[in-house]
Amino acid sequence: MRLDAVILGGGVAGLWLLDRLSRRGCHVVLLEAHALGAGQTIASQGIIHGGLKYTLQGLLTPSARSVRSMPAVWRNSLLGRSAPNLTRTRLRSECCFLWRTDSLTAWAGMWGARLGLHVKPEPLPPEERPAVLAGVPGMVARLAEQVICPASFLEDLLDQYRDRILLIDGPDGVRFRLHTPGDIDAVCITAPGGHGSLTLRPRYVVFTAGAGNAHLRRLAGLDDSTMQRRPLHMTLMRGELPAFCGHCLDGARTRVTITSAAAADGSTVWQVGGQVAEDGVTLSPRELTQHVQSELAQVLPSLPLAGLHWSTYRIDRAEAATANGGRPETLQVLCAGNVTTGWPTKLALAPALADEIAARISADASSKLFHPGPLADWPRPAVARLPWEEPQREWWTLTGPNGQGLPQRRAA
Repeated sequence: MRLDAVILGGGVAGLWLLDRLSRRGCHVVLLEAHALGAGQTIASQGIIHGGLKYTLQGLLTPSARSVRSMPAVWRNSLLGRSAPNLTRTRLRSECCFLWRTDSLTAWAGMWGARLGLHVKPEPLPPEERPAVLAGVPGMVARLAEQVICPASFLEDLLDQYRDRILLIDGPDGVRFRLHTPGDIDAVCITAPGGHGSLTLRPRYVVFTAGAGNAHLRRLAGLDDSTMQRRPLHMTLMRGELPAFCGHCLDGARTRVTITSAAAADGSTVWQVGGQVAEDGVTLSPRELTQHVQSELAQVLPSLPLAGLHWSTYRIDRAEAATANGGRPETLQVLCAGNVTTGWPTKLALAPALADEIAARISADASSKLFHPGPLADWPRPAVARLPWEEPQREWWTLTGPNGQGLPQRRAA
């Protein structure tokens, strides 16, 4: 089957690119080895960052410049004003709230966040503050960074492009026929369980598989040391919690970043990231939840913490390698032969990554209208489960800021 492009990896980057190329008239399919969004997309907090966290030292950094226009791009798609049409993607929140620890460096950081951003903090009078922020010191601000439900985004794009999205038999469900390293002549795929195979002949091949890009690059005869992983250890809290999304700033860092979601059982779940997720890399799950409990008692003194259930998950941020192993300033694209490898670096940058890669891919002018008939019976991937909906996830309770965890239970 001859195609303009094959995309490998069905997270936010691959799906946004699939929309871009499909609307242009390209004959393109997307291959997923597990479930859509498995890994970084489904594990993300869903915040459409506008660059605030990169200006906390009072400077408009390259990272802030690269992401500052993204909230408007996403907002237009979520409103149906531009492609992809994401009007069926659920929002967790229209905004995030900002507050600070009671320190001069934190105050300076809060004001530094105003520099050069398209989305700027809007100070709130006391009567407009969320109840959970009662008792926090100093200024509280609203930041128009929307928070999406990643699972809903994945379902939205799957519904729109089901005829172009194929499930393959895990990482071993694809192999490449090469002319030379980085020049792929054919993509040979196998359906799960070995029930069917197909040979695709694309002019372009794109890797948007996050951490899976390293494996794909090896298969294509390319260097996999061009990718790095930076780990996080995220915390989940479940129980009678308020709906809330926000960042607590402490100087040039986000001490905690909180997003909330409604779980299937009707409870509220908080995802807690920020500096505590960086610190948690070296901690056990129990140690991390005790640390987060202690941090929240300090930064949200009015939040009741009794009776909550806790869990954690680890996720690697897969990115193009940097010289010092630190965070790349922006999205990364590598090209070799007819293979393009992309890492958006942040969820918010997926549209910019799609634009950059799409600019390198042209539709075959002689091609007729795309007919997915040969793919009709091929299996389609499901959407990955949100971390707190995983059936084997273990939860536990904490007795106090320095208490030991009580016996674990499994998710219902």
